[in-house]
Amino acid sequence: MMNRHVYLLAAVLFSIGIGFFSYKTLVIGWPVTAEQKTELWEVEAMVSFNAKGGPAKLSLHLPHNASRFAVIDQSFVSRGYGLSTVDNGVNRLANLSVRKASGKQALYYRYTVTRGGAGIAEDPGGEPAVVNPKFSEPEKIAAQGIIRAAELYSADTETFVVQILQRLAGAGKPRANMVLLGPNPTERKKAAVAAKVLGLAKLPARSVHGLALGLDRRHAKFSHWLEVHNGKAWIPFLPEATGPGLPADWFAWWRGPFPFVSVSGGDLPQTTVTVNRVKNLTLNLIRSFGETAKNPALTWSLFGLPLQTQLVFRVLLTVPLGVFLLVLLRNVVGVKTFGTFMPVLIALAFRETGLVWGIILFTVLVSGGLVVRLYLEHLKLLLVPRLGAVVIVVILLMALLSLVTHKIGIVSGLSVALFPMVILAMTIERISIVWDERGPGEAMTEGLGSLIVAVLCFIAMSNNQIEHLVFVFPELLLVLLAATVLLGRYSGYRLTELFRFRVLSGKGK
Repeated sequence: MMNRHVYLLAAVLFSIGIGFFSYKTLVIGWPVTAEQKTELWEVEAMVSFNAKGGPAKLSLHLPHNASRFAVIDQSFVSRGYGLSTVDNGVNRLANLSVRKASGKQALYYRYTVTRGGAGIAEDPGGEPAVVNPKFSEPEKIAAQGIIRAAELYSADTETFVVQILQRLAGAGKPRANMVLLGPNPTERKKAAVAAKVLGLAKLPARSVHGLALGLDRRHAKFSHWLEVHNGKAWIPFLPEATGPGLPADWFAWWRGPFPFVSVSGGDLPQTTVTVNRVKNLTLNLIRSFGETAKNPALTWSLFGLPLQTQLVFRVLLTVPLGVFLLVLLRNVVGVKTFGTFMPVLIALAFRETGLVWGIILFTVLVSGGLVVRLYLEHLKLLLVPRLGAVVIVVILLMALLSLVTHKIGIVSGLSVALFPMVILAMTIERISIVWDERGPGEAMTEGLGSLIVAVLCFIAMSNNQIEHLVFVFPELLLVLLAATVLLGRYSGYRLTELFRFRVLSGKGK
């Protein structure tokens, strides 16, 4: 009777999952495969602030089309707020306002940008007039000294700008740099001060703020650079550049010494920017169609979530696959592991550290922690204090590894902090117990099995096609759940047991 119930449940789950999947692919036409290379990015800015209970107004900079990129779609999610836009030729602003607002407010602005812009030159209004910058007397003296020194070693506008930037970066006049920039200046401040110094030299200049598109990022940081007008066009320079030019994937968002967002009627706003490279152009077109047609399949899909949340679920939805693989390897193959889900969590860390460095860092941490744990065994500590001591040691080892790898120039070592420290501590504790009860051989066997399962889970969970399937068609996880339920009733021999008891069949002699 119980078996019949399990089989019926598995059949229902399988039917629902395959049914929704078939509807999306055969009726709506959603793509099953993910394209690897597209020149299309989605960018989302979330602005949050606490309103004071009265009128609230928010001003947000919007991007322009550019010579290298084009903005092809924009949308706001700002319930209850009125919206108007202003274009002053250099920047575009969105003004969102409401008569009364109180408590936490969250507004979203999303746009899609593609490479190969609309051919619009980034030179609105021709050569601008130079506005005399405002300096204090010490700042003005320092800026004039930098200008005089730069003039001696330059031949044209480009070389003059490079000389100014190099001196602001620390070459030649460190005391003048401190007066103008202050201690520990940011890239944004360097660009802004350089624009003011060039303005004093009667050269039109402005700071520019934008994004490096490239890979997916949940907390993207703004990049800042400088633009100088040479009489014909605006020329970009990085704050510590040796010549003009920008990286190919840098996209300008707004220009000038203005904040990205300003709020009246509320406290200081918090901004989170997310960049997501669109994996499938066909799917993007289907989404646009679905938004127009109000297709229920799109309305209740994960694409309706904010981009930052989407990127979280792109990773999170691959975890059930790693769990299923773990169940299969343990219950059917017979691979021994420490803990139930430890290999899956380690596989998640491998996604950020990379496989080779992940294995090295994991091995070093576990080995170092195991040495300390075996020493603690002689102190006869109780279980909870002993686990607490191991956690502290693991964190210290992480910090030490980060410092050592940073000093020798190995950037990948800094990602050691991504490992789940509590899981590592429990793994070390479990290895030491097995070591004491069943010997070092069994402990090493289970440790190696855990590492092998983690590697296999990482390979499956980091596959781009699998990530595409579970995110676009999350109903396929019901099929995986059905298979897991069926495996829960499996009580036959494991593959490793067939090898272990081969002598009984007479074939192992």
